[in-house]
Amino acid sequence: MTRAVSDTTASAQLTPSTKSSSRRRVAALAAGDTLMFLLFAALGRRTHGEASGPAALAQIALTALPFALGWFLVAPFAGAFRRARANTVARMVVTSELGWLLAWPAALLLRWILAADHRVPLSFALVVLAVNGVLLGLWRGLFAFVEHNSRLRWRR
Repeated sequence: MTRAVSDTTASAQLTPSTKSSSRRRVAALAAGDTLMFLLFAALGRRTHGEASGPAALAQIALTALPFALGWFLVAPFAGAFRRARANTVARMVVTSELGWLLAWPAALLLRWILAADHRVPLSFALVVLAVNGVLLGLWRGLFAFVEHNSRLRWRR
C-alpha cells in the first residue's frame, strides 16, 4: 500500500520535462526489448536452418511477434518500465527477469495460437524462457548501467 502511494505521489510531482524524459526512457527500453526478441527469433531461425538474414526481416518479425506481445502485455504490470522499480543494475535485472517469467506463459500461449503447427514442445518452451531471459537481462542491465552512470556524471 505504501509503495502504491509513493508511486502515485512521485508521478503526481512529475514536471513536463521529467514526463518527456520518462517517455523517452520507456521508448528506449521498448525499442531495445523489441531488438532482443528479433535477435532471439533470428538466432532460432538460423539454428533451425530457416531464413534469418536481412532479407528475412518480415519472417523474423513474425517469429518474434508472440514473444514480444506477451512481454509488452505483461511486463508493465511487473514494473519493468518503472524507473522506481529499476533504478539500479541489480533492480533492473531482477525486475526484468520477473517480468519475463510472468510474461513467458502468455508468450507461449500466443505462440501456440499464432504458429501454423500449434505446438509448443517443453524443450522449446524452456529455450524460450532461458534465452529471452538472458537477452532481456543483458540488454536491460546494460541500459541501467549506462543510465546510472550518466546520472552520476550530470550530478558532478
